[in-house]
Amino acid sequence: MRKFFYATAALSVLLATLIAANAADVPPYARPVAPSVYLPPPFSWTGFYIGPNLGGAWSQRNLTDTLLGLSLSNVNDRGAFIGGGQLGYNYQFGNFVLGIEADFDGVASTNSPGAGVAGPAFGTQVTNNNRWIATLAGRFGITNDTWLFYGKAGGGWVGSDDLTITNTVTGASITVSNNNTNSGWLVGGGIEWAFAPNWSVKIEYDYLGLNSRTFTVPAGGFLAGDTFTTSNPNVQMVKVGANYLFKYGVGSY
Repeated sequence: MRKFFYATAALSVLLATLIAANAADVPPYARPVAPSVYLPPPFSWTGFYIGPNLGGAWSQRNLTDTLLGLSLSNVNDRGAFIGGGQLGYNYQFGNFVLGIEADFDGVASTNSPGAGVAGPAFGTQVTNNNRWIATLAGRFGITNDTWLFYGKAGGGWVGSDDLTITNTVTGASITVSNNNTNSGWLVGGGIEWAFAPNWSVKIEYDYLGLNSRTFTVPAGGFLAGDTFTTSNPNVQMVKVGANYLFKYGVGSY
């Protein structure tokens, strides 16, 4: 019985030794590694861009004349459809974006007058339509990934028809030719959203303050020698547009 006990004990020690040695040869259990998740680079506004725009514009001015004392304040037109395009360049650093942008828009004819009674016997209608609007401005904004909130400031130019003055009773009219391009300063702002790696859409408001202008009626006609002055003229615009951004490998999503 004692021999059997010793034999059993020796066998147990040998079995434990073999199990320990085998366990030492087995590498520790490694937990499975989760597959890596692709994180796209943040959207970047850096690059050149170009695109179309359309919207509406309306102008406002004060109108006076020296002969009959006509004085109209805040003469408004009925507004007009505008359409054209823009091109520019953005540079993004951090959450800030700086750039420069040029716009050109054609203006649909409105025949919108500045009208008023110039004398007891007749009325006078003064018409001067804008034909095109061009602007050049710096842009500065803050971005939240694919959203850009920006302002702009710069200058602009407006091309217009000759000034036409009409007697609304007799139908007589004259056209005063002058420098038909006016210039001024521009401020505005908007919101732009990049809905694809190279495409964005925007909505924008701009205010273009123009220089005052004076027109003198030539001799030999209706209201000869009268001088008309348009003071504090301005053009306001609301536009929607789209841009294609040329990234050339700059980060996108």
